[in-house]
Amino acid sequence: MKTSKKLLVLILVLVAGILVAGCGGGGGGSQTNLRLGDIGWDESQAVASLSKVLFEEDLGYDRVEIQRLESPALLFQSVAQGELDAFQDVWLPNHQPFLDENREDVELLDPWYQGQTSQGVAVPSYLNLQSIEDLNGSDVDTIYGIEPGTPFMERLSDEVKPTYNLDQEIVESSTAGMLSQVDDLYKNQEPFAMMAWAPHWMHTRYELRYLDDPQDAQGELNDPAQMTTIVNRDLPEKDPVALAFFDAFTLTEEQLQEMEAAINEAGDPEQGARNWLESNRDVVQPWIDAAEAAREA
Repeated sequence: MKTSKKLLVLILVLVAGILVAGCGGGGGGSQTNLRLGDIGWDESQAVASLSKVLFEEDLGYDRVEIQRLESPALLFQSVAQGELDAFQDVWLPNHQPFLDENREDVELLDPWYQGQTSQGVAVPSYLNLQSIEDLNGSDVDTIYGIEPGTPFMERLSDEVKPTYNLDQEIVESSTAGMLSQVDDLYKNQEPFAMMAWAPHWMHTRYELRYLDDPQDAQGELNDPAQMTTIVNRDLPEKDPVALAFFDAFTLTEEQLQEMEAAINEAGDPEQGARNWLESNRDVVQPWIDAAEAAREA
């Protein structure tokens, strides 16, 4: 009889443990691990790092992995194939071809950025240039760009350069590499052109002028873009908590640039995100509330 009672108690303890494990954790009955994509751009690194900190430290996720892939094609494919759960730095229309290729396997969320974007060929304000065509005959001999394969770099090489018959060399590099190069040139007041975009902390450090594109060689990239998120098509069922978080996520231009500045100052993306959070808890609380509500549903 005593043995039977002990066995019953053991069974009840085991069942209780299973129920707690099933109902607790970051995903609220779903997965407690996430894999986020990062293209290496500053805003991508910032939002991915902030999300990781909040998922792990506020929502109790076991582990959030950030995987950097500097190819937008690979990022979209990875989300579509389930190797990544989400990528939060989708620019439209820039990334529209990659979205079209993977449309059946990803879900596009509403834009999270609440400001207006800009992108294009830019020069330092100390150069008296107003238009892309003004590069001809100027002292600018190089246009510094970002990662090969990005839509703007392809448009720059395939459309902008031949349309304006530019002699300048186009140098492709990582975003960090480009910014390091132009930082030295800017400090020495040397002539150069670069691929620039906003939101980005570059505009708080440098006075830049976007060059007009009278022949519309940049096409739809001259228009403001939307910044949004894609998730794997199975995420809504697999992890409704994460989906609710991504759906609620919004940032203004000022908030994003302040976070990028905090990350640069800290020298570590996650620590910079934590530092920014100290004075911006009111910004992220609605995201946490939405995720918690999905957990309790």
